[in-house]
Amino acid sequence: MHRRTPLKAAAAAALLLLPLTALPASAAPLPAPVQAAAPVTPDGETLVQLFQWNWDSVAAECENFLGPNGFSGVQVSPPQEHVVIPFAEGGNHPWWQDYQPVSYRLDNTRRGTADEFAAMVATCRDSGVRIYVDAVVNHTTGDGSGVGSAGTAWSKYEHPDLFGDSTASYDRDDFGPCYEEIANWNDKEEVQNCQLVGLADLNTADPQVRDHLKRYLNGLVDLGVGGFRVDAAKHVPEAHIADIFGNLNTVPGFGGTPRVFHEVYGDATVPYTAYAPYGEVTNFDYQRDVAGKFKDGNIAGLAQLPDYGGLTSDQATVFIDNHDTQRYHPTLTYKDGDRYHLATAFMLAHPYGTPVVTSGYDFGDNVTEGPPSVGNVGGNPAGWITEDTDCSTGAWVCSHRHPTVAGMAGFRASTGSAGLTQRATDGSGRLAFDRGARGFAAFNATGSAWQLTAATSLPDGTYDNAAGGGTATVSGGSVTVQVPANGAVALHVDGECEDDCGGTDPGTPGDGFNAVVHTEWGQEVYVVGSTPALGSWNPAQGVKLSTDAATYPTWSGTVTIGAGTEWKLVKIDGSGNVEWETGANRTGPAATVTWNHR
Repeated sequence: MHRRTPLKAAAAAALLLLPLTALPASAAPLPAPVQAAAPVTPDGETLVQLFQWNWDSVAAECENFLGPNGFSGVQVSPPQEHVVIPFAEGGNHPWWQDYQPVSYRLDNTRRGTADEFAAMVATCRDSGVRIYVDAVVNHTTGDGSGVGSAGTAWSKYEHPDLFGDSTASYDRDDFGPCYEEIANWNDKEEVQNCQLVGLADLNTADPQVRDHLKRYLNGLVDLGVGGFRVDAAKHVPEAHIADIFGNLNTVPGFGGTPRVFHEVYGDATVPYTAYAPYGEVTNFDYQRDVAGKFKDGNIAGLAQLPDYGGLTSDQATVFIDNHDTQRYHPTLTYKDGDRYHLATAFMLAHPYGTPVVTSGYDFGDNVTEGPPSVGNVGGNPAGWITEDTDCSTGAWVCSHRHPTVAGMAGFRASTGSAGLTQRATDGSGRLAFDRGARGFAAFNATGSAWQLTAATSLPDGTYDNAAGGGTATVSGGSVTVQVPANGAVALHVDGECEDDCGGTDPGTPGDGFNAVVHTEWGQEVYVVGSTPALGSWNPAQGVKLSTDAATYPTWSGTVTIGAGTEWKLVKIDGSGNVEWETGANRTGPAATVTWNHR
């Protein structure tokens, strides 16, 4: 949520203001965070924000695209019961209503039911993709009263049934201690204890309030949610954040504690680094600088990035835009076309921070417009119900599927933590670099093609371009490529063209099949693909290969792969955790393949 977004409904009642009286000088003593296993964080990961996608559509995307293409996590919109605010008779409901909790029930939102949410988490987990929930812990609703998306009555300071079982509620004493809107953004006490754009500010100094929040968050963790993007985190005192998010359950399936990303607009009053001890921090300085330089075609100096706002790479979550900035402070967004996708590909190629790709919907000129919808559904109190996402229409903006971006999750997974070596520049708008001996990437933020010959540490071979298709050959420590105008070339060792590079089929459907794959103890190897014989992209339904002490790491089996069939290798361990082969889908029959690893 943006700190100055106008979130008040047109029909809201007048805000009851009280004097800005004494704010607490310091937080009361809080319990120490439970010492638990640290979050399990994959090396070289890529997250995607599927903003306002419904639960069924997120599940389908995990299974059909994200898992197979190396994306490791999805940030979803808040799943708690929310207010229902039409702008006008017959109008769509604004996106920001979902950031005003009525209760912590998962029963019903405009994106789906509790059962659909749980099924989404399970499907994504089975596809090797973690769900990260956008968690609203700073506040509840704005002015007025009404009925929430699951049918719960509410008013601004009265939330009588937080979990649908009459065991917990909020009343006026659970808010404050300041009941006025933030006026002085240079006063930290006011920023953290007064109301963000008129929203009822929870008194997180109260242990009971924190316990209610932890109950909500732990319920999500127990379903398998892998972590949280904490909305408006800078408006909650650091000690309260430490207690709320430092005392959560272990994530089933993935292990470790939930991973946390704090939304902080860093400034001199509340710096990014104040929240870095409690999780990763959203780095808006990176967003403004990198997006701005790609917009201006001034990228030649971006090989070596600073610790923006004092955040190291391990502490920073980075993005080219998010749902707030693309509406209220647009620098570079999907509306800018190729240059935007080029910047997104660069973010995935550069090792700084944990990258989040933003995919949502086309809101046109109306920054408050809600997601595409099927309208009202009889008996459903959630207002207009979000339609299933269809990336082939103009209504939804699926940036992670753009050809310049889609293969870059595989590039990032392949290059991992490898260092960066600048290889070439040409004027202010062109840059090429290596990622150790794992990858090579070149970016052209100009209007004409770049004929590039550069040194590289990639091994000799022919590689698929992860940033838009085609191939390039490395020979004698050098690569010669044409980088398209406002386009990129990205090569990595797991994307080496080993099979059917000349368009021939090196195998016959149903023939014996061998895969050279190095595994961890307990992992099995499957062939999974687009046909029912290969599990229709369901890893557990694919063709299981076998090996033994004499033949390992060669895994063998009999596999039917027809011409044009898309498929990949997948590893599954004894707990059901799934690891997909990175890079583009393989296509057509093969007799022997190798899954390269770091």
